[in-house]
Amino acid sequence: MKLIVDAQLPVKLCEILNQLGLESIHVDELPKGDETSDVEIAAFADREDLVVATKDFDFYHSHMTLRKPKRLFLVTTGNLKNRQLFDLFRNNALIIKNALNRSSFVELSNDGITEHDENERSRNG
Repeated sequence: MKLIVDAQLPVKLCEILNQLGLESIHVDELPKGDETSDVEIAAFADREDLVVATKDFDFYHSHMTLRKPKRLFLVTTGNLKNRQLFDLFRNNALIIKNALNRSSFVELSNDGITEHDENERSRNG
């Protein structure tokens, strides 16, 4: 499994994720960098079989209604200092890996990791 990290999350997060065994790239590595639209990011992620890691709720709405991107890792921690965010990832690395292997939509909040099942889509969609 590989992730693409959206522009709302720091580039350094990719380094942390890679150290934790979660291969990742940042949207800054795409030809348009952080100017890449959400639609283009979702299409790229789906084409390359990547999980979109983001804080952007536009991806949530698109995933829930259109299933684009196919796989989503939504960070709903609010504003944290980067160090706190990185520690949250480090402290939950194994849980995150397992959740991303099982579910197409995983959420990381200050309270932990939530795997959302497919039935939520029909209830919320």
